[in-house]
Amino acid sequence: MSDDRSFHVLEAVPHRLEGGPDRPRRRWSVEAKMALIEETLKPGANVSAIARQAGIAPAQLFGWRRKAMQAGVVQGEPQEQRLGFVEVTPTSSSMIEIVIADVVVRVAADIDQNHLVNILRVVRRA
Repeated sequence: MSDDRSFHVLEAVPHRLEGGPDRPRRRWSVEAKMALIEETLKPGANVSAIARQAGIAPAQLFGWRRKAMQAGVVQGEPQEQRLGFVEVTPTSSSMIEIVIADVVVRVAADIDQNHLVNILRVVRRA
């Protein structure tokens, strides 16, 4: 440090939302939101990919979809199409047969539960 005892006073005035985006907030019409939400409800739709393609955060689109479902504006997939689990008790045979729509999955009765879950997830995506 020098022997010079002078100092400078710096005045900092923060700009509102400094560091935030320079562009103004976009306003989405109800029709545009509904078009994106409807696209996410199609079988096999990837909500995150749809959001990125539209230039919004996936969390934003998930939020719009959740609010629309809670308001009853749109409905998700029917209950019978959702993947559910039932207790499986092995019988005298060493195979388990699981029928999901038009897909039949046959596995050994002593299959690891985590492995079975992974198999069913792959079948559901297909």
